[in-house]
Amino acid sequence: MKIKSQKSKIKDKSSYEGLQENVRDMKTPEIEVWENQYPDKLYTVRLEIPEFTCICPKTGLPDFATINIEYSPDKYCIELKSFKMYMIFYRGVGIFHEHLINRILGDFVKACKPRRAKINGEFNPRGGIKTIVSAEYITEK
Repeated sequence: MKIKSQKSKIKDKSSYEGLQENVRDMKTPEIEVWENQYPDKLYTVRLEIPEFTCICPKTGLPDFATINIEYSPDKYCIELKSFKMYMIFYRGVGIFHEHLINRILGDFVKACKPRRAKINGEFNPRGGIKTIVSAEYITEK
């Protein structure tokens, strides 16, 4: 009788495989903008979302976070009510923290085309591990 080694008992696939395949194609609410009357000025806008929630894609349990966004507008500024609705959308979405922050940054930049933007997500501990994910965009002007 042949005894299998511990190594061969480990699955080749991650149990997370396939859970985020369509994250880049996911349809989200539109983020509206308004025209900046000071595009010649370099200034910073800071948004803080202290009660953000999304869903753990593995367990289906809620994840809680504080999301901080800092951006320097160019021609457009983010309209806050539409952005609030955009953020609320994620309450029912199973998404990894890393994917979430990169997705928000991509949608944010697409909407207002800022000079620069930085998004920081500080997630409450899950399984005893606190996660902080940051992503940044800097225009090439």
